[in-house]
Amino acid sequence: MGLIIEISDSIQTVDSISWDTLVGDMPLLSYAFLSALESSGSVGKGTGWQPCPMLVHDDSKLVGAMPLYVKSHSYGEYVFDWAWAEAYQRNGINYYPKLLSAIPFTPISSQRLLTDNLQIQALMVEALTETLHKHQLSSAHVLFPDESSVTAFKQSGWLQRNGVQFRWQNNNFTDFEDFLSTLSHDKRKKIHQERKKVTASGVVCKCIKGADITLEQWRFFYECYENTYLEHHSTPYLTPAFFEEIGQTLPQNILLVLAYLEGEPIAAALNIYHQTTLYGRYWGSLRYVPNLHFELCYYQAQEFCIAEKIQYFEGGAQGEHKLARGFKPRPTCSFHKIAHPDFALAIQDFVEKESQGIAAYTSELEERVPFKAIQP
Repeated sequence: MGLIIEISDSIQTVDSISWDTLVGDMPLLSYAFLSALESSGSVGKGTGWQPCPMLVHDDSKLVGAMPLYVKSHSYGEYVFDWAWAEAYQRNGINYYPKLLSAIPFTPISSQRLLTDNLQIQALMVEALTETLHKHQLSSAHVLFPDESSVTAFKQSGWLQRNGVQFRWQNNNFTDFEDFLSTLSHDKRKKIHQERKKVTASGVVCKCIKGADITLEQWRFFYECYENTYLEHHSTPYLTPAFFEEIGQTLPQNILLVLAYLEGEPIAAALNIYHQTTLYGRYWGSLRYVPNLHFELCYYQAQEFCIAEKIQYFEGGAQGEHKLARGFKPRPTCSFHKIAHPDFALAIQDFVEKESQGIAAYTSELEERVPFKAIQP
């Protein structure tokens, strides 16, 4: 096997079919999604996200790849290492730039080593470490890898950091009431009350698949998305051009939920989905209506999953309030390689202590799941 491993400067140097053959049906890793991030200016020059995908060729055939970025900050990652960066700074050492394998702005577990060949996976992990040292970067980080990518990093001795997210499972429910019937009485009652209040306010919700989303609706969604950041005194990561591009290139994977009041749109939620999983991504509102967030971001999406027979709804990072809506905690992880030996030991100690806290937190969450007790 005459393998050649290279670090490119853009996913757009790759043939889209070759990339997507490695990815399969995961839309958030697709050439269309990652390329749109670059062409829209959401990543690239001036953003602190410099694309440098790893590519593995056997002759001219692409047989492995990894989404990869050089980062000059830690925004948009959802695995927080700000304290590590501050420790470096206090000691007069640069933490940035660093190397990062992730889907930008997307805390979704999925492949990071885009190949099923274990030998190629091992070579890619080795090449990642070599790149770290060659360019004298402080560290390399692999965020939210799924099980298909975990073993190679474990075997190479990378530091594993554990986390937790929330996922809803569609157990072949016939409708939303069938799902609610699995919840405890008080949680079922609360959801009924929340939905009735939204309906009583006069709000009407509409689910629109990607191919049917108009340019005007995309622009309204972006206004909502932008407003969410402005309310938190922040700046949106993604540009209008990004959403308009994926609306053209990934229509089969997009669900937009709009809320109307007196015929006018007032809020929006965007989801990405494929055959087995729906990923809740972005939301925003221009008018406050009690419980509208829960209706638009959770209940409408759950109803869509039931209707489309989609098995999982990934709720993304954070949010214990998801528990009361039928989501369950599930483990996530990341892997880290720290170049500085003293900091490597200190961060390893931190992560080991943090993991104990995550385990206790997850156990507590599991005790609070809202489902009916199973009778012996």
